[in-house]
Amino acid sequence: MSMEGIGAGCLDGVRVLDLTQFEAGPSCTEALAWLGAEVVKVENPKGGDPGRHAFAMPEGNDSWYFLLFNASKKSVTVNLKEPAGVELVKQMAGAADVMIENFAPGAIERLGLGYDVIKAVNPSLIYAQVKGFGEGSPYENNLAFDMIAQACGGLMSITGEPDQPPVKPGTTVGDTGTGMLLAISILGALYRRKSTNQGERLQLAMQDAMLHYIRVAFASQAATGIAAPRAGAKLLSGTNPPCGIYPCKPGGPNDYVYIYTSRANPLHWQRLLELIGREDLIGNDDYATGAVRAEREDEIDEMIAQWTRQYDKHEAMRLIGGAGIPAGAVLDTQELQDDPDFERRGIMQTMPHPSNGDFKMPGWPVRHDGAPPKLAPAPLLGEHAEDVLGRWLELRPDAVAKLRDDGVI
Repeated sequence: MSMEGIGAGCLDGVRVLDLTQFEAGPSCTEALAWLGAEVVKVENPKGGDPGRHAFAMPEGNDSWYFLLFNASKKSVTVNLKEPAGVELVKQMAGAADVMIENFAPGAIERLGLGYDVIKAVNPSLIYAQVKGFGEGSPYENNLAFDMIAQACGGLMSITGEPDQPPVKPGTTVGDTGTGMLLAISILGALYRRKSTNQGERLQLAMQDAMLHYIRVAFASQAATGIAAPRAGAKLLSGTNPPCGIYPCKPGGPNDYVYIYTSRANPLHWQRLLELIGREDLIGNDDYATGAVRAEREDEIDEMIAQWTRQYDKHEAMRLIGGAGIPAGAVLDTQELQDDPDFERRGIMQTMPHPSNGDFKMPGWPVRHDGAPPKLAPAPLLGEHAEDVLGRWLELRPDAVAKLRDDGVI
């Protein structure tokens, strides 16, 4: 699929001053960049965003991790230990629509760039912050990363097998999940500002964000009166056998298919019995409802597994899904990256990076008028100083050169 000229453009003309690092903040600002905003990362001249070097990378180049969370942005380096550097960021905030930071608690205020200071510079600015714990929390001054948010926000408590220790989910929902909620709120604030011309302060704690993602667990607790348990591959909302992962050939670590028979549609169970050649159980009172099947769950799981072991996971998904039963093969990252369908549809795109070379990565998954936005490279450190400072602050090239000579950028 050709991505030439395709872009969402929803946020054309919106300027985002990005003082975020690692993942929670950069996930938010990357979403805004994909939607057409001009996102300018303000980075430390000595190394930049720590995410540039936090994970395995090609020798001497930015990490793949950094590329994944900073696509389609621009970079300007500013030395915030210099008063002139702090003043430069204030001037940029005056020209911006949105400013986002996720420094350690209290750091942005110590730099002299807190909300009250920036609001005085630009009352119409949307000022957004990500922290580990919420203002007023007894832990508000604690540091947090993805796994801390997942532990304190309930995700780990409901992840894993029954009667086994909690497990950290493989997804970085503590980071990226927080970033997505903040991005949605920024869009709402920008829309509101169209009629009021007033900015506002948005604050999101990673722990607080996690509660949004475990709402089904709270429904389970309300129904049972006890804390939601770990359910492995089953559902917290209650069992309706068969429901879970079933083994497929040749028996590798991800050779499984997930099958789900919905309580809302009894035909799923009937269709599955027909598919696996057990029509004799259709209408049998011992298997007729989810409630009675729950008493025979181990027996039913083994019956389904005997059938799925005859097929690889792709064929099992094709056959089960084709029979009108929800099913999904368990696909690993290599299978997803190599699947030509994702590339054809623009969901996987290739970033032509100037130093790392071509890098295939997931793009923005929402299609706008039939296609997702076009992926642009993550920036080199300080790559866009002349461009951004020239357009945002109308600084001439010689003025930008002097800032560089003075160690401000």
